[in-house]
Amino acid sequence: MKVKLTQSYVDNLPPVPDGKIKIEHCEKGLLLEQRASNTQWASYRLRYKNAAGKTTYISIGRSCDITLAEARQKARQLKAKIQLGADPQAEAREHRQRLTWDAFFVDHYLPHAKQRKRSWRNDEEMHRLRVSPRYGNVRLDRITRRDLQQWLDELRESGLAPATCDHYGKLVRQALNLGVHLELLDSNPVAGIKLFGGDNRVENVLTPDELQRLLGILNNPKERRETVSHVIKFLLFTGARVNEALHARWSDIDLTHRTWTVQATNSKSKRRRSIPLNDAAMALLAELAPKRRSEWLFNSRHGDGRGRMTTIDKVWQQIRAEAGLPSFRLHDLRHNFASMLVNSGRTLYEVQQILGHSDSKVTERYAHLSTKTLQEAANTASDSVNAAINPR
Repeated sequence: MKVKLTQSYVDNLPPVPDGKIKIEHCEKGLLLEQRASNTQWASYRLRYKNAAGKTTYISIGRSCDITLAEARQKARQLKAKIQLGADPQAEAREHRQRLTWDAFFVDHYLPHAKQRKRSWRNDEEMHRLRVSPRYGNVRLDRITRRDLQQWLDELRESGLAPATCDHYGKLVRQALNLGVHLELLDSNPVAGIKLFGGDNRVENVLTPDELQRLLGILNNPKERRETVSHVIKFLLFTGARVNEALHARWSDIDLTHRTWTVQATNSKSKRRRSIPLNDAAMALLAELAPKRRSEWLFNSRHGDGRGRMTTIDKVWQQIRAEAGLPSFRLHDLRHNFASMLVNSGRTLYEVQQILGHSDSKVTERYAHLSTKTLQEAANTASDSVNAAINPR
């Protein structure tokens, strides 16, 4: 139907009439296609006649990605090219037929991931190590579910863990989903791929002796290790992620209410959260306060010493070796903190809130640690029954 498009109209489209699959809101060749099956966004398209006089269409973008003004500007640019004899729809079809995995990953997927995924470097590494050698020169529309399934089986047979193989399958599937989103593919050819469902999560928890050895080294750090030792203890006392601790500012600390606010920009969940500070963490902050040199909790040794510390990996390798913990990772400090909470009788809900898990399923990995607590809870029912049988 012909309408005068405005941004307000686009933002508040009327529902598609009953019995219709889609409707088109038209304005001088610029169409806004609205489908009954999708209430989240509509698609901008340009209608034109090609050199053969056939009416055809070229996609411009989605209403959730670009504004009406941007769609109109793109439409004007396309019309100018058409008047000079170009056929945008044919060019787009030819580009899609030529597009290889490598070109798509570098030109489309990676720029998209860098803006939205903290782990984009992991995707880049997986692409470089194994995906590109397998699919680099393969056209995007020639990657099939059958071939990807076979490749994942080959990776598994080569010795990769099931969960690692799944990461590769998920990367290819996620990337091709983006290809559909960008209208470079009509559909995802690997949708429904069967993954192994493996779980290679490792939870190293310190024994009392191991904890004592580690704290002995951290409390008596060698020269030039003091700040790193403070960071490690802060992780041990709060259960925070390394990136969260290294981005902590003094302004995020509320000593009165004993809380540390992790800003959304530094949080894995991209949501601001508050971490309660226990006595050990408060004592550490009291030790750090007189040495404060800048806004950051943990300062780098480089330059004037006022910049933020950005990594502790090298020194951590040395410390864990000296403590006799060759396989204990920095992230295991977080698991250790969670295990201490659960073993002390705290609920999984409390653990979820303190650790900042957005999904309770992530916290449930620690459920097996609460056996003793659950047994004690179950015994209360037994006590009640025994009291009824043998009243005093």
